[in-house]
Amino acid sequence: MAFTDYYDDVQHIGIPTKDLAKAEKFWESLGFKKIGDFPSNEVIFMNYGHLTIETWHDETATGKPGAINHISMNTSNADEAFKEAKAAGFDVIDSEVQHLPFWNKGIKFFNIMGPDAEIVEFCEIVK
Repeated sequence: MAFTDYYDDVQHIGIPTKDLAKAEKFWESLGFKKIGDFPSNEVIFMNYGHLTIETWHDETATGKPGAINHISMNTSNADEAFKEAKAAGFDVIDSEVQHLPFWNKGIKFFNIMGPDAEIVEFCEIVK
């Protein structure tokens, strides 16, 4: 299979914030609803229609235009997508598929670097 066979859509856009409560109010004022809250990681997910924003507390990566941290593509098989990304020659940032305890059963993800140092994440919400 080709690498592009392992993802089907944008899953979320990651935007760091210095003030999580302020960011939540901002996104709510635009009609977004909080769909995920992970206090131990200081992360929330806000959704409006088809767009999901992941925002988290980070003092260092904010306050400038272009402070979006990553764009995440949805995959149903992070392990196989990771193998294919490496085989296809992408600049894979992670040495292995990563895991975080988000959602009911966690997520599996990895990141690649784009030509202008943009991060593209490939994320599987474990079912």
